[in-house]
Amino acid sequence: MMNIRQLEIAVIGDEDLVSGLRLAGVRRYRIVTEGDREEVRQALTELLDEPGVGIIVILEDYARHVADLVTQAQERKTSPPVVIEVPSKYGTRYKDVTQYYKAYIRKFIGFDIEI
Repeated sequence: MMNIRQLEIAVIGDEDLVSGLRLAGVRRYRIVTEGDREEVRQALTELLDEPGVGIIVILEDYARHVADLVTQAQERKTSPPVVIEVPSKYGTRYKDVTQYYKAYIRKFIGFDIEI
C-alpha cells in the first residue's frame, strides 16, 4: 500500500473549479464540459484506477452522470480514492449541506467531527 502522504488530490470539473484547485496546488485534473456524460465517466474511471490518487473531487452536477461508479468506489473497503462531490457555482441539490458532509465523514471514518 502506498504511503498516505504520497497520495494526490485529483479534480473533475468545469474550468472554474479546476482553475481554483490548480491554484491551490492540485496537479491532476480533467476539465469537462457541462453535460458530456461519457467524458465524465472516462475521467472518473481513469482516476479511480490510478494508484497515486487518494481523493477525487467532482462537481455535484457531474456526479449524477457517474452515480454508479461513485457508489462502487464508496463501497470498496480496500483503499483510496475517496470521491467527494462539491457544489457548483450555481448551488447545491442538498437541503442541508452541513448535514450531508457530516454524514459523509461519519460513513468513511466512523465517527462525527465537530467544526
